[in-house]
Amino acid sequence: MFKRSLTSNLKSWSELKNRKPLVIRGARQTGKTTLVNDFASGFEQYIYLNLEKPEDRKFFELELSFQEMIATLFFTKGKILKRKKTLIFIDEIQNSSKAVNLLRYFYEEAPDLYVIAAGSLVESLMDKSISFPVGRIEFMVIRPVSFYEFLAAMNEVQSLELIQQIPFPEFGHEKVLKLFNLYSLLGGMPGILNEYIDTRDLTLVSRIYSSLIISYMDDVEKYGKNPSMTSIIRFIIQNAFLYAGSRIKFQGFGKSSYRSREMGEAFRSLEQSMFLQLIYPSTSVKRPALPDNKKSPRLQLLDTGLVNFFAGVQESLIEAKEIDEVFEGKIAEHLTGQELLSLQTTPLYRLNFWTREEAYAQAEVDFVWNFRNYLIPIEVKSGPTGKMRSLHQFIDRSSHPFAVRIYSGKLKIEETKTIAGKQFKLLSLPFYLIGKINNYLEYFFE
Repeated sequence: MFKRSLTSNLKSWSELKNRKPLVIRGARQTGKTTLVNDFASGFEQYIYLNLEKPEDRKFFELELSFQEMIATLFFTKGKILKRKKTLIFIDEIQNSSKAVNLLRYFYEEAPDLYVIAAGSLVESLMDKSISFPVGRIEFMVIRPVSFYEFLAAMNEVQSLELIQQIPFPEFGHEKVLKLFNLYSLLGGMPGILNEYIDTRDLTLVSRIYSSLIISYMDDVEKYGKNPSMTSIIRFIIQNAFLYAGSRIKFQGFGKSSYRSREMGEAFRSLEQSMFLQLIYPSTSVKRPALPDNKKSPRLQLLDTGLVNFFAGVQESLIEAKEIDEVFEGKIAEHLTGQELLSLQTTPLYRLNFWTREEAYAQAEVDFVWNFRNYLIPIEVKSGPTGKMRSLHQFIDRSSHPFAVRIYSGKLKIEETKTIAGKQFKLLSLPFYLIGKINNYLEYFFE
């Protein structure tokens, strides 16, 4: 199993003086348990609790004081209480609302212990009388593997070293782009990548894609609060991949007869599970990019590799010269969104795109990105700069002259003009440098 970059975030958390219990959020099969198990190697003692198992859940169900519960836990697990550096990992914590409630006492009464909790659907499964102990815990999100984590897993050391150089050396373009195209095909689910790294056989990973979606389908009963909602959520999971990267309407989604209100509630439940994210547009050209929740959102699913498989576009990706030619450019946009999300570890972060304020305006910029005091427009395009009409309209309305294009070409910076004649600077980033966008914006602004 390869290491994740979030291991460094866990190390930073462990070194905090006023450390709080850490809750790791993330969809199923994104590697939460593996990440913490790997991190645990740096501790003298490690207690792993899986609250799907009654024998582990019982520690939080017993009628004991907090200190008695801790003493019972250490004794039962054969560990020495308060004599060694100990990490306690409470996995699948969504199975016990009492365990969630007790997290506050780890902070208040046992600050010497290192406590991490993880689970899927944590918020949506908690009884409404139980809430997270605000101010006494912190959160971190784990998402699918990023491109740079993929390079490390593939042992592409030289490519990683080149990416650290700013500007990226031109001679490395073809090889690293080819690696990114492979990543765009496979996606970032750890189980898929492990299988491919072991076998280097694309045909053998198909069964894992299927098993992943089955695992989400098996959880449907947990998502829905009643049989009707369960049916709607199951319908969304079965049909969402065909709409990845597209703007959607809740009413009649997937050519169904479901109403807007019930479909919207089902989508929001799946957002809590982190299976998908609804990306809403902003009409602003300056910070903050306030989302307009009355407008149609764009659908961002958990992982582009899953989209490729279940939308049936894997063969098209293998044959394509550029990924922005596939699925009407939606795969390229979707993967760009996935890479941008990988730069954020807070569960509160939301991507946005831009549309004009006018109700029937057609202008739409793929993403907007907060950098310094600016809202930077990002277009995912393969064509010439003169055809980026929506980006031009954003720049014409903006007080700053900076824009970004993500594409398959080489890194470059150019001075150009909008159709209306306003001069602006365009940073063209190859797909493999999305993860370095903040570094290149610093370079761009110099």
